Formats: sequence, structure tokens, C-alpha cells
Amino acid sequence: MSWQIPQQIEQDIIAGKAQYRTFQTGVGGQSILPVPNNAYAVIFGYDFSPAGGGFKSVNVGAAFGNVGAPFVLPNQDIVRFFETQQISFYTGQDYFPFIHHVDCRTTTSVAQIQNLIQPNSNTVLTLNYIEEIDTTPISRQVYITSSNDITITHGLILNTPVATVGTIPVTNRTPELLTYGGSGQNITAQSNFGPAVTPNQFMQPSPKDFQAFGLGLLPNGAVDQAWARPDLTNGLREASNLLQTIGNFFPNAEDSAAANYFLCLHYALYTSTIPEQRG
Repeated sequence: MSWQIPQQIEQDIIAGKAQYRTFQTGVGGQSILPVPNNAYAVIFGYDFSPAGGGFKSVNVGAAFGNVGAPFVLPNQDIVRFFETQQISFYTGQDYFPFIHHVDCRTTTSVAQIQNLIQPNSNTVLTLNYIEEIDTTPISRQVYITSSNDITITHGLILNTPVATVGTIPVTNRTPELLTYGGSGQNITAQSNFGPAVTPNQFMQPSPKDFQAFGLGLLPNGAVDQAWARPDLTNGLREASNLLQTIGNFFPNAEDSAAANYFLCLHYALYTSTIPEQRG
């Protein structure tokens, strides 16, 4: 576990000034944590069980006939879709995105693959590996305060198309040898997170003085953080939406608890107004 109750919040809970609460969500990608009137919530941690469990992707380098088990997917890109997942929180005033890379485990057992694809078959496999998502829960410490209802969004990110590359000059913020300033390497300066028409255009090194780095005009959709907008291909894709599309290989995948994500928020509820401005 990578978080703990902040000392001040723990003291407030013990003193009866706040109540410890949890909020468990999952499956669908859009949830709202309600915050009562004349109260505020402080989220201080979460446990995230990634989507994508319960099935495997098999690649054998050749046509393998009938699939022998409903949890086998002959498409490694489907597993790759689950390897980057985003959680975000919107308080009505602030937006907090968190992107997680999720481990993908690979097995190279010919016997295991043989049994999954065609039990008791003598077919010779030319290339063999199994990929599956490691859905071990991920814990993270946060500190999000809100007197408004908190909107929670989860989704998968498959692609982040590179739109602009360039060399970085030596500046007071990109000194030579310590950074890529003056290195002459072509590095990514713009990555698009979202639909082709209106993506989040993540600008690097920084939207501030972007033209001073010799990287061209700053686009209208420039952002200074990496986070994805909803889009089926190049942005945020709702996990159960994707699961509904793979029914040929994994029937009723969207109904499988193991294939869906779950998120448990840990927060303190204060039944009073925020006493001072907090971050």
C-alpha cells in the first residue's frame, strides 16, 4: 500500500470532526461521489483494480483453427488496449488526471498454449506466447478537497499519436548536458490525446514560450499535462464499451467482473464548510 491517512485527517477522525468513508465504483467509466450540502470531502487515497482480467491473448504465428476456450483472444492489440488506463477527478473547480501503466504478463509454454487452443491436438506451433493483464490492485496517495460532488472518470488509452518533433535549443530552462537542450536529437514536442479533430495537444517542453523553442506556432488545443479526452481510437475509451466489442472471442465479456475495473476511494467527510482555502 502506497498511501496512509494524513496525520491531521486521522486526528480529525479520532476527534469526531470528520468521518472516514469509502466509495467503491467500477465497471462503467463514469461515476459521481456525492458530497452533502454544507460539507466537504478530502480524498486521500485510492485502490485501483485495473480492467482487463479474466482472459488471455494468444499468438501462435499461424492460423490455429477453432478456439478451444472462450477466454482466449487471438489478438494481442486487445490486451494492449488495457495496458494504459486513466483515472480522473473533477471537482467543478479543479481537474486531477492520473495515468497508470498496467503490467502485461507473458507466458511461453507450448503445452499451455496447445491446451488452450486445441486440446489434445498434435498441431505444431511456430510462435507461442500468452499475454494477460496483471490486475493486482494499484494504491496511490492523493489529496483532493471538494465541497462539490466529485466526478470520477475511468478509461483506456491505446494510442497517443506524435504530431510534432524537433530539436530543443539551449535556454535557461533547457541547459546543455543536463537536458536535451543543444543535444540535436529530434524529440517529441506534441502528442495528441483524443479525437483527431479536437485532441488534447500535449506540448513539450512547455506551452509557455513554445515558439521560443523553435517548434512552431502554439495550437489552440495546447495543454501542459498528458491526459486523454474521450475517443474510441486515440483517446479515452470506456472499458466496458471495448469489452462489448470482443464477444466473438470472449462471450459476454462486459458481464465478467474479472474483466472490469474497480476503484475504491478512501476519504474523510467533514460536515461543515471548508474553514480555509485548500489545494
